[in-house]
Amino acid sequence: MTDYFQQLLEWVQLNPDYAGLIIFSMALAESLAIIGVLIPGVVILFGAGTLIGAGIIDFWSSCLWAIAGAIIGDGLSYWLGHHFEYITDKWKWARVHPDAMQKGFDFFEKYGDLSVALGRFFGPIRAVVPLVAGLMRMPPKRFYIANILSALVWA
Repeated sequence: MTDYFQQLLEWVQLNPDYAGLIIFSMALAESLAIIGVLIPGVVILFGAGTLIGAGIIDFWSSCLWAIAGAIIGDGLSYWLGHHFEYITDKWKWARVHPDAMQKGFDFFEKYGDLSVALGRFFGPIRAVVPLVAGLMRMPPKRFYIANILSALVWA
């Protein structure tokens, strides 16, 4: 998968006008439940930092794209958990990887609302915590406060 990100980085160097869209898409994908477990956020940030340092893309616009992707991705995961609780136990991924879901539940039970903010920085549970927050019926206002503030720090 690292080869894929290397190719993507090279493509963005040649097409910097699309950098924002790529950063947004990768931040969103990394934030989505289940899919996010497969996307290495560190590689995304390192790649963007390399392009920013080389003067190929702008720092502030890159941050805004990353923030937007992270907020929307976590928001979608929360929404899935909040509205589709009855199907999450039928997901093949959740049945194959019950440990990941359980870690998300344990983390949420231990840290409560703070888990949404803290979870953004812990790779293995990063994409699961917003889904769990929705499943646990965390109030939307509290979820989005933690989601937005942590995305600002993360980016």
